[in-house]
Amino acid sequence: MLKVYLDSSAIVKRYISEPGSSTVDYVFDKGWAGEVSIVASIWNIGEVLGVLDERRERKWLSESEFMKALGSFVSETLRLLRLRILEIYPLLTSILVGAWPLILKEHIFEADTLQIQTCIYSDANMLLSRPRLWHSFLQT
Repeated sequence: MLKVYLDSSAIVKRYISEPGSSTVDYVFDKGWAGEVSIVASIWNIGEVLGVLDERRERKWLSESEFMKALGSFVSETLRLLRLRILEIYPLLTSILVGAWPLILKEHIFEADTLQIQTCIYSDANMLLSRPRLWHSFLQT
């Protein structure tokens, strides 16, 4: 089965309508249909919560929009986990250490290198990320 790794920016697009949301919705629809497995890192959970909170604090989301997005994120995540459609990988020491060379060689932020390394560790077939995609790293 195809495994699609979603980084935090992709996950946010599921719960906040913005450019790219339709692509993420398509992946989730395929997941619900049993055609793909969705993969993420436990790191993503905290990042998604942080993004939602920041948008609320900046008044980009009203309190009701924030609560709706948060509730949808939590409930859908729990349902997907129970149905084994979603796999959440822990932040392992080996993943963290594997990220360090990318930081130094490619000058990539640690959060991004953790996404790349977790994607590789999970054997995902695809990484869905913000516009700056990491295909070259996944083909090594």
